[in-house]
Amino acid sequence: MTRTPSPIVYRGVFPVAPTIFDARGGLDLDGQRRCIDFMIDAGSHGICILANFSEQFVLSDDERNVLMKTVLEHVDGRVPVIVTTTHFSSRLCAERSRAAQDAGAAMVMVMPPYHGATIRVPERGIYEFFATVSDAIDIPIMIQDAPVSGTTLSAPFLARMAREIGNVSYFKIEVPQAAAKLRELIELGGDAIVGPWDGEEAITLMADLEAGATGAMTGAGFPDGIRQILDAWQAGDAELAAQRYQQWLPLINYENRQGWLATSKVLMQAGGVIASDAVRHPLQPMHPATREGLLKIARRLDPLVLRWAR
Repeated sequence: MTRTPSPIVYRGVFPVAPTIFDARGGLDLDGQRRCIDFMIDAGSHGICILANFSEQFVLSDDERNVLMKTVLEHVDGRVPVIVTTTHFSSRLCAERSRAAQDAGAAMVMVMPPYHGATIRVPERGIYEFFATVSDAIDIPIMIQDAPVSGTTLSAPFLARMAREIGNVSYFKIEVPQAAAKLRELIELGGDAIVGPWDGEEAITLMADLEAGATGAMTGAGFPDGIRQILDAWQAGDAELAAQRYQQWLPLINYENRQGWLATSKVLMQAGGVIASDAVRHPLQPMHPATREGLLKIARRLDPLVLRWAR
């Protein structure tokens, strides 16, 4: 299949924007806009919306559309925006992806089709799924390779899709031994692997950079900290990158292992970026002790999020 020419190669820090709710659980669009402004001011090279860390699984289709339109209009081209369009249905995922492109998305991110704990699709179906999505759009597709899908995507299979399916060119790898998989994917796919990316809140960032990762999709709470690591690495100073990684690792680890998707909201609320750090039920608010542990670590590092609105 013909690959759509893409003059831009996306690299750097692309955090996942949380979905901002008010205290009653409704969308807080003013808070969402402030969240986006903070993320850009904190040095994000781009932003991803409607991902798992955005609580996409608790949003209605109408809410998804409102959020996509609101964010893309508010960003107004300041940075590229990746829209997550995952759906089990090939047709519906293709329709979501086309709508994202038409709204101004720079890229779509898609997981392989899965449902619940047991419904999975074999490689032939996965290949056809991504081919269907690719045929519907003219922008890059990022395949999200994450344990939550329960689907094994081998490096040879991913490389084959990159070579044969026009817009499949970016890969967010967040499975165990991510660095080894990134390295193999790059070796097998060559120039077809336009964007090999790190994920999982940057917990494996240094190993992934050493394996060839060119982008990092992280939480939204401290893009300025992740930028310090990436900037040093991209400048060719691996030792400084490692030092900065060690500096920020306690906060990276706390988000990955303790705070999860509520982390960025708690940090933003503490810094006055947003009014409420609510997550949508049945998700539970962060325990006060966990919250205090998070803020204690963050205060030592003084990220912009705690100062942006002051």
